[in-house]
Amino acid sequence: MNTSEKSLEKGLAFFWNKNYASPGRETNGLMQRFMANRAKALVYNHQGLGNYFTYRHAIPILGIDPQEIFKGGQLLLPDHYVDFGYMWSQAGPPESALQAIRDNVTEETVAPYPPDLFTSLRDAAAEVKFHRPRSDSFDVLGAEGAQGGIGYTLLAHLEPGDEVIITDPSYMHFYPGPGIAGATVNAIPLRPENGFRLDPDEVKARINNRTKMLILCDPLNPFGTVQTREELIAIAEICRRNDVLIFNNITHSTHQTDPDAVHIPLASLHNEVDTDHVVSTTGISKGYALASMRVGFIAGHPSLLKAQAMLRMEITKIHINALGQHAALAALRDHDYVRRSTEIMRRNLGIVKQAVAKADGVTLAVEPRYGFCTCIDVSGTGVTAQEITVALFKKGFCVIPGDAMGEVGATKYIRLNYSQKDPAKLERFRDSLDDAVRDAQRGAYAAGVIDFFRKVGTARGQRIIEEIESRQARTRHIAAE
Repeated sequence: MNTSEKSLEKGLAFFWNKNYASPGRETNGLMQRFMANRAKALVYNHQGLGNYFTYRHAIPILGIDPQEIFKGGQLLLPDHYVDFGYMWSQAGPPESALQAIRDNVTEETVAPYPPDLFTSLRDAAAEVKFHRPRSDSFDVLGAEGAQGGIGYTLLAHLEPGDEVIITDPSYMHFYPGPGIAGATVNAIPLRPENGFRLDPDEVKARINNRTKMLILCDPLNPFGTVQTREELIAIAEICRRNDVLIFNNITHSTHQTDPDAVHIPLASLHNEVDTDHVVSTTGISKGYALASMRVGFIAGHPSLLKAQAMLRMEITKIHINALGQHAALAALRDHDYVRRSTEIMRRNLGIVKQAVAKADGVTLAVEPRYGFCTCIDVSGTGVTAQEITVALFKKGFCVIPGDAMGEVGATKYIRLNYSQKDPAKLERFRDSLDDAVRDAQRGAYAAGVIDFFRKVGTARGQRIIEEIESRQARTRHIAAE
């Protein structure tokens, strides 16, 4: 059996075999009998929820009562914790959006089912976010945040045997998501040689007769890098010639961290290159701090959006809530807010760079140009990102290590959300990072990290265990000498 056939068999395994065997997490009898095989694929995936390390897994390692952290099950952390982990903007929402909500809390607004999107919001999303007016060949559909856009697009366009090109590292849901539809991923490693973004030649080399989709996250989560105009045009042409759908996620495009950077939504290049094979998505959580509104947009040719629209109706039958739509419309029109919040991101990135400069063995993986996330590289510290995650949580800082985002940098990257409104939180991180590294270097958290990955049982987890145990063996050998 050739490599392509083996890959195809792997992609279809959970459709063919009711008792899908996996080196991943064990399932009990109830799960094996009643859980759909597509759900089992998520349970087993090393980037499935709960199978990668986060600051939450530091809680039992440190012997902390979870109720002290998440009182009443809320995701809001106590005041002495700083959330650098999950990707919601902490710069605060536009006052104009909050006022729009207050002005529209009426029976006529909240009682009936809302439309998919108000026409005014559909127009604003098209022009402000995708830089393209609506037309017979381009429209905008509502979704429950950009995450809804991701889910509906993967389900609408992928099927068993398909292959999806992604980056590694990538947004954590790009790897397991295609598996729900029976597709497999083909990851392009990001590194200094390709500028931590997609290189058209590498994309071309990865395409084969099973390639159905390219996920182009631009700006790129987790690095904040952006594609050039020339790269976008070349990638669009390559994919069109090979009948590959481009899924362009532009969620982090609101804040221009680098004043000299230019972000170009691929859909906006329709006069320069064919973009009918491009589906785009974004939301208002990252750019406008309105995550709880769950408003997002899917944009593209109406012929491609029809399937997403019907899937959404059959799966949730939920139209986008009216108050969220009013808030989103006000936010998209509030250009002063974008300017002010961008200044916050630029200020905060400067403090993160100071923190990196003060910590031995820590560097910035690459300079972010858009958004509010970046990766610090801790490979020079001699310990894993997971151990430093525990040490940082002990000091009140919540971060996400690299195994959440892929194989490349699984133990050396820590992703930071630096959108905090209060600079004192960043300054405290600046003054604590080096101490946290030294704390992790004492080795006290290695056993807890190993225990976590033994329990989830994924192949990636086993590689991380072997890395830590190999380091421990070297340390013992040196001590014995």
